[in-house]
Order: sequence, then C-alpha cells, then structure tokens
Amino acid sequence: MSHSVRSHLRLEIDAYDEAIRKFIPGYEEGLTRAAREVAAVAPAHVLDLGAGTGALAAAILEHDAVRVVEAIDVDAEMLARARIRLHGFGPRARFREQSFDAALPECDAVAASLALHHVPTMERKRAVYARIYRALRPGGVFVNADVTVSADPAAREACYRTWATHLVRCGIEERRAYEHFDEWAAEDTYFPLEEELAAMRDAGFRAECAWQEIPNTLLVGRRP
Repeated sequence: MSHSVRSHLRLEIDAYDEAIRKFIPGYEEGLTRAAREVAAVAPAHVLDLGAGTGALAAAILEHDAVRVVEAIDVDAEMLARARIRLHGFGPRARFREQSFDAALPECDAVAASLALHHVPTMERKRAVYARIYRALRPGGVFVNADVTVSADPAAREACYRTWATHLVRCGIEERRAYEHFDEWAAEDTYFPLEEELAAMRDAGFRAECAWQEIPNTLLVGRRP
C-alpha cells in the first residue's frame, strides 16, 4: 500500500502538524490517551504504524516505561520529518520505511493514529489486525486512534455535521469543510465503531472503545 500525505491532504509536510489539529477533533487528547495506554504495559518494543511526523511516537516516548518505539511509514517524506522530531530520544527511536501490509516484527505494543483509515476494505483491515495480533507478545496492547462513523445514514450525517462544526470553529468555511470530506474520501475509509471492535475481537483481541470525541475514536485491544 502506497500513500503520500502531500498528495492526499494537499499539504506541504511542514504544514501537516498544524493542519491536522484543525482537521481532527480531540487530536491532542487522542495522542495523550493512546500513549498512556501503551505505557501502561511497560513495553520494551513498540511499533507506531503510519507514524507520520512522529507525533504519536513522541507522546509514547515521553513515558519512561517505554524502552523503544519503531516508527513505521511508507511515506519517506513523513518518515524523514519523524527522524527530526524524534532525534532527541536517541536510540529509543527507530525507523522503518514499510507498508503496514507487510509482516510486522515481534513487539509488546502496536499503536496507530489516523493511519489505518487508509486500509480500504474491512477484509484487508481484518488481515492487518491479524498481523498485529500475531506480532504482539502475550500481554501486549494495540491502540488505534482513528475516525469512526455510524452505518446508520441519519447518525452518519449527524457525525459529519459535528465534524464540520469543529472545522468551522478552527476557521475553515463550512462549504470548504464538506469539500475536505469529499477529497479525503478518495483515500480514506471510515468504518462504524461496532465493525472495528468486531474485527479486533475476531483477531483475538479483548477490544473496547476507550474514548471518543466524534468522530475521533480510541480503540484498545489487548492480547491475553
């Protein structure tokens, strides 16, 4: 699976960190909570899938209980940006240019933030969840902060209205907000929360929704 943030969001890489906070409600809160869930298992080795500019990896590495985070991304430009951001963490930060469709190394935790919505079908997402489960050692945790929307048309429309309201509060015109949603739909696929949880449970996880600020949702799966 190939992906370029520059072409998808129509942003220069340097503008990504500012823009994503306008685009996604509760972005910082999602990172903080995801990092806390990861640190709770005191992992020696964490994989950050679709690491982007390294924001989630940095939040995780701020916890002393975490030994190493390996930032994984198929977008070389974003990974280069992550190297700069995470330089101060020294050898605790590692980097791998790789699609999350490929096999994953053994680890104690897997984290993702606004990355797995690039998986276009639930069948392929189930395969990703199965690979994550196999990579995790017993007692490991998988955290995924991403967008979920309802399968019910009325609830789905309400979700997008809520999302558009956030963009408007951030200075984006309502018309442009809905244009963004249409543009992102070319590469992004958002599934209902219930389908996400079911797919994680089918992979073997004990899964739950740990937090939500519509449409941003934190899913947590634990490997027994």
